[in-house]
Amino acid sequence: MRNYKYIWLVLACFLSISIQSCRKKGNQNMAGGPVPVVQYTVGSSKVSYYDAYPGTVTALNEVELHSQVSGFITGIYFTEGSVVSKGTRLYEIDRRKYQAALEQAKANADIAASNLQKAQRDADRYSALNEQNAIAKQIYDDATTNLQNAKTQLIAAKAALLNAETDYNYSVINAPFTGTIGFSMVKPGTFVNAGQTLLNTISSDDPIGIDFIVNEKLVPWFIELQKSKTSSKDSTFRITLVDNSDYPYPGQLRVIDRKVDPQSGTIRIRLEVPNHERSLRAGMNCRVKVLGGNSGEQLIIPYKSVLEQMGEYFVYKIDSMKIKQVRIELGSNLGEMIVVKKGLSPGDQIVLEGLQKVHQGSMVQISALSAK
Repeated sequence: MRNYKYIWLVLACFLSISIQSCRKKGNQNMAGGPVPVVQYTVGSSKVSYYDAYPGTVTALNEVELHSQVSGFITGIYFTEGSVVSKGTRLYEIDRRKYQAALEQAKANADIAASNLQKAQRDADRYSALNEQNAIAKQIYDDATTNLQNAKTQLIAAKAALLNAETDYNYSVINAPFTGTIGFSMVKPGTFVNAGQTLLNTISSDDPIGIDFIVNEKLVPWFIELQKSKTSSKDSTFRITLVDNSDYPYPGQLRVIDRKVDPQSGTIRIRLEVPNHERSLRAGMNCRVKVLGGNSGEQLIIPYKSVLEQMGEYFVYKIDSMKIKQVRIELGSNLGEMIVVKKGLSPGDQIVLEGLQKVHQGSMVQISALSAK
């Protein structure tokens, strides 16, 4: 029994010493020496960042070609997919009946002109006799009526001639502007109906347009961009192609749509870009990068120095080697860095590494300096 009492006494003493040692060590930790952290000195830097939007290449001018007269296709004078100049002959419709109608209309106009001359001579002759009371009144009235009818008939003949000339000219379809023509929808010998049969589509391609959609909140910013003068070297609008290559020419803002889509709260924007090599084709997808409104001299800090709590953002600011939690307002994300819009000033020291070791009021020791 005495041996057991002795053993328990030894264990009690050891336990007491251990507890006191732990309390002493804990008191030392709570009293706390300075916590080693890595600091970052807040500075400003010139920032250029871009907002990206999906874009679609679109022709600034595109026309579906239809014939305005009916008939059989007798000629096709272009290579599909080629660039055709304004006025180039593209299609010809059988012109024989339109030429015959034109010749007849010319003859009718000549006859009407001759009849008018005769009626004018008769009217002049009878007018002189009527003044001398040398003819019956009815003869003079008939001559005057015949003259008026001849004038009307000439007007009608000239209108018919104009229609015949128009139909004859419309039997040849020319390019309305310089652009790229697509696949022909008809072949020689095909019968086409006036205004119905689609022959082809032609679209302009230099310059070419790029459409993209933005939130209605950005309308004032894009209006400002539209008012500002840009040059061919301006980088406000950049284009990235589907293969992630950068298009060599910047865009210029040309059109802001007339209305906002009330369902989506968005509006369409159109850029105009050079397309000298015709590498952009209508319907292609791309990505439009628009220079952000806050580009310029900005405060930036490493993103890893930022804490998020309940949807708000904070950093640990070092003030006289003491931690102060500061709420900040963030701007655009720049990869590993982020713009700070409010809450910090140039020269402020913040904790970069060691965030998990400190809290409001902690004393710190700078263990290393990170580059700005």
